[in-house]
Amino acid sequence: MNTPQPPKTIRFLADEFHSESWSVSTERAREISPEDPLNSSYQKAGDALAARDFTVARNISQPLTQPLLATADVLALVHPCDPHWERTTSANPPALSDEEVADILKWVNAGGGLLIITEYEHDKYGDNLNKLLDPLGLKIENGKVSDRTACVAGNTEWILAEPAPNSPLGHLAKQACFYRTGWCVAENGAETGWRASANAHPAHAGVIGISHYGEGRVAVVTDSVIFGDERIGEYDNLQVWLNLTHWLAAPSYRRSGAAKTVADVTENAVVSTPWLKLKLSVNTLRTLQRPDGSAAPECHDTISSLLDEILHSLSLLAPHFPHQSAYFTALADDLQKWRVFDFGKPDFTAALEVFRPDLHRINGILHLVLFPMYTPNASLDTRFETMLVRTPWPDWLDHLERTAYENPKFVPGQLVDFTDGYASECAVLFPETVSLAGRPSNHFGVIFCDRESERLQACALRSATATGMTLFPELECLLNSRSRLEETCALWDLIHDQSHSRGELPFDPFIIRQRSPFWMYGIEELRVDVQAFCEAERLAREGFPFARNVCYAIILDRIFRFPLTGTRVRNYDALGGQLLFAYLHQKDAILWRDNHLSIQWDLLPAVMLEFRAELHALYKAGADCSKLAFWLSAHDFVARFVRQNVASHWKAEAITDENDPKQWIILIHDDEFPLGNFHLNLQRRLKTV
Repeated sequence: MNTPQPPKTIRFLADEFHSESWSVSTERAREISPEDPLNSSYQKAGDALAARDFTVARNISQPLTQPLLATADVLALVHPCDPHWERTTSANPPALSDEEVADILKWVNAGGGLLIITEYEHDKYGDNLNKLLDPLGLKIENGKVSDRTACVAGNTEWILAEPAPNSPLGHLAKQACFYRTGWCVAENGAETGWRASANAHPAHAGVIGISHYGEGRVAVVTDSVIFGDERIGEYDNLQVWLNLTHWLAAPSYRRSGAAKTVADVTENAVVSTPWLKLKLSVNTLRTLQRPDGSAAPECHDTISSLLDEILHSLSLLAPHFPHQSAYFTALADDLQKWRVFDFGKPDFTAALEVFRPDLHRINGILHLVLFPMYTPNASLDTRFETMLVRTPWPDWLDHLERTAYENPKFVPGQLVDFTDGYASECAVLFPETVSLAGRPSNHFGVIFCDRESERLQACALRSATATGMTLFPELECLLNSRSRLEETCALWDLIHDQSHSRGELPFDPFIIRQRSPFWMYGIEELRVDVQAFCEAERLAREGFPFARNVCYAIILDRIFRFPLTGTRVRNYDALGGQLLFAYLHQKDAILWRDNHLSIQWDLLPAVMLEFRAELHALYKAGADCSKLAFWLSAHDFVARFVRQNVASHWKAEAITDENDPKQWIILIHDDEFPLGNFHLNLQRRLKTV
C-alpha cells in the first residue's frame, strides 16, 4: 500500500561504536561478514520498527554520553564484543567508560529505554555490561542454557523459551527460539520476561530480563542471533522483538504524546486579547439568554452593549482568518439582525450556510466558531457559544479520505479554547445544533478527536487497573500517547462515518432521524464500528500498521466506556457496548476469569468477522419484512446476548397490531437491557480507582 505513514515519534539508536557484532545496516553487515552478511545484520529488525513509529539511526562515531543520548528514546547495545572473538562494527573497546556508564544511567532514570543484547559465556567478550546493570537489578551470568525437552531438531543448545507468567513481553508470542543462549538473574525488583523451560539447565533460566529504573526501563537479552536477519522470522521471534522495543519505548510515548493545552497557543496573535475579550463577552451573554435563546426586555440594553463588544472583537480577529471572510461577514449580519428583531429566538441561517470548515481541511488550520446553539450532552437550552477549533489533516489521513473513504463532510477537530457550554462531554459540532428558523444546511460534521481520545485514555487506563488487565506493550504505548490517540480517533471517525452508508441498509442509515426503538440505533452504531474494526485490520495487514490502533480503540472504548456512560434511559450507545462485550465474551475472545480480564487479541479479527456476518444477515432480512417485524427480530438478536429486563413488554406474542408502531414504542422499558454483572461490578470498582 502506498499510503503515507504517520510521522515517526520514537528514536531508536543502535550503538555501533563499541565494537558490536551486529549492525542495523545490511551494507555494513556485508562489510563485516561478506561471506555471510545475514549473520551480522539486524536490518530486518530495524525495518520492522521503521514500519511503525520508530526512526532508526546508528551511532558509529562518538561515545554514549549525554549529548548523544539526548537524541535517543531507545538505545540498543547489540553484543559489544572484543574483536578477538567475533567480527565487529569497529575497533573500539567494547567496555563503556565510567562517564558513559554514569550518563546512560541518568538517561534511563529520566525515561530512556535501554536494550542490552549479549551472548553465552559472557565474561570472555571484554564488555563491562554488568557494571552498568548492577544498579538495575539485572546480572548476566557466564554460562550456556541447554534443554533436551524443549529444543529444535534435537539440538539441546537451540532452546525453545516461553514468556514468564503475566509478562508484558508475551503478547501474541508463545514460543521463541534462542540459539546458544546465556541467562541473566533478576533481583531487587527486576523481573524475568522470557525463560527456559522447567526441564532446562538451569531450570527456568531467564533469557530476557526486564527492569524499571526511575522513569525508564531496561531489558537484557542473552542471545543475539534471535533477532538477526537469518532467524527473526522464525517462531514468534519477530513479535518478541516488537514487544520488547515497544515496552522500552512506553515512557517516551508518554512524553512525546502529551496533549496540547490552551497555554501552548496563547502566544499566537490569533488567541491574544481580541479572542479572550470575545470569549468573555459571549460567556456573559449566555447568562442573559432564555432557554430558547431569546432575551427578556430588561436585558436588552446590557446585551446590546455586549453585542458591540463582540462585533469589535470579531473585526480585530477577522484578518487572522482570511479563509473565513464570508463567514465573518454573515456572522456580523446575523448578530445585527438579532438586535433589530429585539433579541428574539436567534436565526443564524446565513452564517451557517457559509461556515465551511469542510472546504479548508488543511493540517493545523484554525477556525473561529460563533453560533447560538444547544450543546449535546450538556443542555437543550439555546445559548451562544464561541470556540477556536484546529483541524488536524495530516497527509496520510488526506490520502485515505481521497482514495478509500471519501467523505467531503468529514472534519476532525481539536478544541483549542471555548465558552462555558462546551465545558462538557460534547465531542461534536454539527449543523443541527445551531439555532435556525428552518432546516439547517448540511455541509460538515466536526468531530473533536482530542476529546474522544481524552475520554478513551482515561476510561481504558482506569478500567484496565480495575479489572487487572495487562496492557501489552504496543497498547501501553498507544494509551500513553494522547497525540497518537487523537490520530487514531480521527481515522476511526473517518471509517465509521463513511460506513453508515455501506452494506445492507433496510432504512436511512442516519436512523437517528427516525422514530425507532433505541436498540435499533445501538445496533446501527455497533454495525458501523464492527465494520470499521474489520477495515482497520485489513489496512494494517496490507501495509499500514498504524490502522491497528483503531482496532484497539474500538474494542476498549466500546467494552469499557460506552456501557457506563450516561443514564439508563434508552441509552443506545451503552447498549451497543454491552452487546459487543457480551458477544465477544460468549465467543471467548474476552475472558473474565479469576477476577481478571484478558482479551484474546489474536482471536478478535475472526470473531469480529463472524459478528459482522450476523449483523449483515439481520439487516438483509430486515429489508424483506415489516418495520415492526424488523424491530422484533433486532430485539431478539440483542436478547440472545444481553438479557432483556424482566419487566419488558417486548415479546412477539404481546405485539398484536402493526398499524400503529408508535403505540408499542411507548411500552419500551427505559432500561430494556440492564447492565450485566461484569459492568455493574466494573462501575463500582471504577469509583475506587
